[in-house]
Amino acid sequence: MKSINILKSTSPYLLLFIGIILLSINTFCVTSQDTLISKTNTNPDPDSDYQIHESKFITINGIKQWITITGENNLNPVILFLHGGPGSPLSPYADIIYNGWEKDFILVQWDQRGAGRTYGYNAPDELNPDYIKANPLTVEQMTEDGIELSEYLIKYLGKQKIFLLGTSWGSVLGVRMAIERPDLYYAYVGHSQVVNPFNDLIYDYHKVYKMAQNVKNKAELDTLNSIGLPPYENPKNAGKLFRIIKKYERKNSIPAPESWSKPSSQYDNEKDTKHRFDGDDYSFVNYIGYKRFGVKPMASTINLSKDGLYFKIPVYLIQGEEDILTPKEITKDYFTKLKAPRKKFILLSKTAHGFSLLGVEMQHKIMKEYLLPLINKK
Repeated sequence: MKSINILKSTSPYLLLFIGIILLSINTFCVTSQDTLISKTNTNPDPDSDYQIHESKFITINGIKQWITITGENNLNPVILFLHGGPGSPLSPYADIIYNGWEKDFILVQWDQRGAGRTYGYNAPDELNPDYIKANPLTVEQMTEDGIELSEYLIKYLGKQKIFLLGTSWGSVLGVRMAIERPDLYYAYVGHSQVVNPFNDLIYDYHKVYKMAQNVKNKAELDTLNSIGLPPYENPKNAGKLFRIIKKYERKNSIPAPESWSKPSSQYDNEKDTKHRFDGDDYSFVNYIGYKRFGVKPMASTINLSKDGLYFKIPVYLIQGEEDILTPKEITKDYFTKLKAPRKKFILLSKTAHGFSLLGVEMQHKIMKEYLLPLINKK
């Protein structure tokens, strides 16, 4: 079996879920061969006023992983973005989505293990079951990746701490990283927060089933009846559920600008596109599980209501009122239970799961109005 292109039907919907690291500085092997984009400042000096624009592979937890670092002033605080999916990198779209943020912050994008250019560097030319079975993804491993990257960034950029901003799947990593190593972070901002994926999906299934009944959509009801309740042994069934969820989210929400879906020029090529799609499939199979391949679902190991409640840093959660995939009822219940020195829950109207103009504007407001003053007081 050469490839598993049967999964491609799920890839466009993995954006619904639309994530770092150092045991010692010697862990990282950064060479001129690893740097694909020229650098404005190759050796950041915390006492100098420099722009920084770097795009490169570094060795994280044993494999090469892709990061970008962008900012107009390397004295500014650092935000580490944790993308969704898993497997849906933000780096190809970050320049347009976060345009202007580099004036106040140093922005770090990271193609996580199994995503984008990190996937492309480490995976075979054709995705196949043998590779999937031999290279499982785990929450623990990816959390270690994130912590190691965070340590690298703090040392490399000369910072005391950084900010974490996680969206959807990235919010799982954000919570785990913030709880395990609060000494590395000023605060955690979660957007479209995942709590317990399979419980979320069961809730979602019942909700969209009722919505399909209300509009008498026989085709959707037939699909939902055929796949049944989650969890699923075949990730294609999860893809079918996600398509229905996305449809009903779109009905009641303001969509993201169309320009946000176009990758920037350096990523807009056949090779990067293939790596994004294959990384989506590889990561999605690991996340949902695939009994036929003997792949256990990573999602079954996630329950933040049990092991993600106690923070030593401020926590801000941004929730879309029309978000079905990570529903507001479950996220608000999680928020109510969690303990943190400071916490805030923001509900956005006409906003669905993932990226939107209102969501990104709220992220920026939290960073500038709530979190920057906390640093400036110190």
